[in-house]
Amino acid sequence: MKLELAQSAGFCYGVRRAIDMAEAAAQGGIPCVMLGHIIHNEHAIQALTAQGIAVVQTPDEIPPGYAVILRSHGEGKAVHDALSAQGLTVIDSTCPNVSHIHRLVQQADAEGHRVLIFGEAAHPEVQAIAGWCREPVIISDVQALAAWLDEVPERRDSPLVFVSQTTAAQEMWNTCAEKAKKECTNIKIFDTICQATCMRQTEAKQLAARCDAMIIIGGRESANTKRLYELCNALCPHVMWVTGAEQLQPSALRGKAMVGITAGASTPGWIIKEVYDKMSDEIMEIEESFAELLEKPIKTLNTGDKVVGVVTGISPTEVYVDLGTKYAGYIPLAELTDDPTAKVEDLVSVGSEIETYVTRVNDQEGVITLSKKRLDAVKNWDLVEQAQEDGTIMEGIVTEENKGGVVAQVKGVRVFIPASQTGLPRDTPMTPLIKKKVRLRIKEINRARRRVVGSISDVTKEERAVKAAEVWANIEEGKHYEGVVKSMTSYGAFVDVGGVDGMVHISEMSWSRIKTPAEIMKVGDVVDVYVISFDPEKKKISLGMKDRGEEPWKKFVATYGIGDTANVKVVKLMTFGAFAEIVPGVDGLIHISQIADHRIDKPGDVLAEGQMVDVKVTDIDFEHKKVSLSIRALIEESQRANADDESDSIVATSEAGATEVASAFSEAAEQERAAEAADMQESEAEGADTVE
Repeated sequence: MKLELAQSAGFCYGVRRAIDMAEAAAQGGIPCVMLGHIIHNEHAIQALTAQGIAVVQTPDEIPPGYAVILRSHGEGKAVHDALSAQGLTVIDSTCPNVSHIHRLVQQADAEGHRVLIFGEAAHPEVQAIAGWCREPVIISDVQALAAWLDEVPERRDSPLVFVSQTTAAQEMWNTCAEKAKKECTNIKIFDTICQATCMRQTEAKQLAARCDAMIIIGGRESANTKRLYELCNALCPHVMWVTGAEQLQPSALRGKAMVGITAGASTPGWIIKEVYDKMSDEIMEIEESFAELLEKPIKTLNTGDKVVGVVTGISPTEVYVDLGTKYAGYIPLAELTDDPTAKVEDLVSVGSEIETYVTRVNDQEGVITLSKKRLDAVKNWDLVEQAQEDGTIMEGIVTEENKGGVVAQVKGVRVFIPASQTGLPRDTPMTPLIKKKVRLRIKEINRARRRVVGSISDVTKEERAVKAAEVWANIEEGKHYEGVVKSMTSYGAFVDVGGVDGMVHISEMSWSRIKTPAEIMKVGDVVDVYVISFDPEKKKISLGMKDRGEEPWKKFVATYGIGDTANVKVVKLMTFGAFAEIVPGVDGLIHISQIADHRIDKPGDVLAEGQMVDVKVTDIDFEHKKVSLSIRALIEESQRANADDESDSIVATSEAGATEVASAFSEAAEQERAAEAADMQESEAEGADTVE
């Protein structure tokens, strides 16, 4: 067994500063107390209390004449105000990085920004940060951020400031920050994760990937220690979290070739040394017992041996191999090759010699299970390691999907590709990758654990960058591209045009009025687009989809004129009328006075969006491209036509009837003339009065 201790294990600058300040106060004879544990480590707190520094939980518990030490996680403004009001001497051991966050959120609050804090709501550092602003919002993950934004959509446009707990996981913070940047239009984002934390987490992940087991040392209340445990647990099969050497059980790690040790930022160096020394003693015992094992007899064939045999038979399920021993050997077809397209007869034949790897020895049945693909993996391991060193791109076949990613076989080596490295959008099913050939780059190798991590996205990003450079070198306004819809928003869609994403605004998608891009496209669709404008410096491209050759106004003018009747679609209701689509891209207004032949309160009393109605074109403003429509005109024309039909029917009934009708019209005409004469006299009288 080998031990490897992380270089960054133990106290960070902020914790060391807090301990030094407390010890200096104790040694200087200053009577003082801690307001809560100044760091998250029981052993360190016990050492300070032994020096006479007691722990209190509230300012009211502080004895008269005592100084108070504020913890490295910081305190809210209310606590500072309370201590100041009491006139107490304050020894502020708040980590400078945390104090910086306090100033950021206090200023943001004063400027009217709503503060978002990424971290654990119950953690003292987060509570202290929240104590320097009004109505803070604590975000634990990207789902919580999305839920908060969806709860009140207007929040996306409100002034926001986003900060992080100093010990947060960098990857989770990056995900949240990217979403906030994409969703919110008026937000300031500050990456306030401590660089020492980032370095500690990165080093822990690298160590965990190389080791068979990991030991994490730190207090159970320590957020950064908890984060180290989670990160290592995702990469290493055996992880132990201990607060000190007394909890360590070295025997549980026997058989592990490589054991790594790291510690949280609040773990004193003497505790780390105790754990390391205890593990070193265990190694000595293991080495002594290993010498005894060398004296035991070794079997002729063991699991892991490389053997050469002759193929004696091939069945639909396995290949039989003569190994020259009393054991019968066979290779299951699944262990012959990783290539699902390969044919058995192309790989082996009866009488041919084959080198294989022993995977299992069954002494009772006298059978040995063999694997050729595992031996190929052993042989090709050096090639994979060399590819990592050189940065060479390799090809492999994706064989399975598991929790967190997919697995590909590369030169017989099993390579794990995390979901974030597949190149697929988040939450996209990875099943379509199965049995596909992919190009990838080797990122991490742990030969002891036979673990390899690869990335497809690294290769696609590089290839995309090359294509993008070519696009920018040849782009010009009006140029057409065949693009793929990458994502959609309420105002448009982003389309990949060969390595570069361009924006198609909703107004440039169709001549017809649409409410959302989803009405005419979906993610993954291949669309024909053309360049409207571009900015190489800002790397922005504005794209269009509407066919400029089919200008709607020209089509309308060629089809309709004043007085024509059209069947139109109501697309929008307003208080003053309704807009209706005459042809795609040209809308006309039906004023509220032209919707019916009687007075109505609002257009919705008669019409509904999406309804098809017949209208008459009553006016065309060619200069401003506006059209007036009327339903009322058609109704009145219909009524006049019906009246004429009724009149003709009456005349045709009989001669007597005709006489009566003529008489009636004469009487009506006489009455009308009399009324006109009266009106004229009245007008003349009014005119005379005016003259006088």
